[in-house]
Amino acid sequence: MVRLDEIFDIKYGNQFDLSKMELSNGTDGIHFISRDSNNNGCVAFVKKYNDIEPFEAGLITVTMGGSYLLSSFVQVHEFYTAQNIKVLKPKTEMTLEEKLLYCAIIQHNRFRYHSHAREANSTFDSILVPKLDELKKKFDLSGFDKEYLPITPLSSTKLQLNTKEWKLFKIGDLFNVELTKGDIKADRIDYGPIPLISSGESNNGIVKYILEEGDGKAEKFSANNITLDMFCHAYYHPYEFYAVGHGRVNILKPKFKLNKYLAVFICSLIDKELYRFSYGRAVYSNVAKNIKLKLPAILNANCEYEPDWQWMEDYIKGLPYSGCL
Repeated sequence: MVRLDEIFDIKYGNQFDLSKMELSNGTDGIHFISRDSNNNGCVAFVKKYNDIEPFEAGLITVTMGGSYLLSSFVQVHEFYTAQNIKVLKPKTEMTLEEKLLYCAIIQHNRFRYHSHAREANSTFDSILVPKLDELKKKFDLSGFDKEYLPITPLSSTKLQLNTKEWKLFKIGDLFNVELTKGDIKADRIDYGPIPLISSGESNNGIVKYILEEGDGKAEKFSANNITLDMFCHAYYHPYEFYAVGHGRVNILKPKFKLNKYLAVFICSLIDKELYRFSYGRAVYSNVAKNIKLKLPAILNANCEYEPDWQWMEDYIKGLPYSGCL
């Protein structure tokens, strides 16, 4: 084991403030990396700032504070960073697979720190990690990205985001929303094939795989629904599942023909509302119904705006790695 700074050159990022940046109209802008655990930390696309060159692609970003401490990502595009983010450049050449392993190792040190109490700034560089040759001996990652991560998108059409023309729709207008009924205690039921969903920010909300719940105290939900938990984490489930009642999980049953591409689009927008909710302000069904999402829209035969579902699906299919969905 060696210190992290023996393997990487480590320095702080740009320390930019997004509110002072000029946003780009499309995904061809410079990626702006913030202290976020979603979308590789990218929260916006911006234009070049004061002729300052962005960081090169292939570097690792790590958050030093905030709610997602030590969130680590390999940046595959040029980027700027917000405050309190460190940028890691390998001292020797590394493959993408090796960088991803180091990201996972770094994130496993999260337990050492706590937001607003013991943040990672002063001791991060000295975290102990395996040497690169030790990783190569332990893991055979040859062909990993070729076999499991098809970069080629499903569609060659590249659509540009222009949210100025989008319209607001309430979740309750798009979905039938209901709160889970009954309850299941995960520690009191045996392991099985059916996912059990609760509130949480990882594993698609799955806390356990369980046997069929046969006493009628809990409802099994059909496939092709979205769950929205008390903290506003949204997940798509293309399979049957149970949900924990005390976890305050809302079930969003679509009033339209939902598929995985639309689900990715919608769940990403719902997640943008996370900052509004907490233990003190949970997302109950009446709250969930009134959350507004800004969506691309078209006029229907009655000259009323409705979501442009085809555009959303085409947009997701045109993104890199859409073949992984």
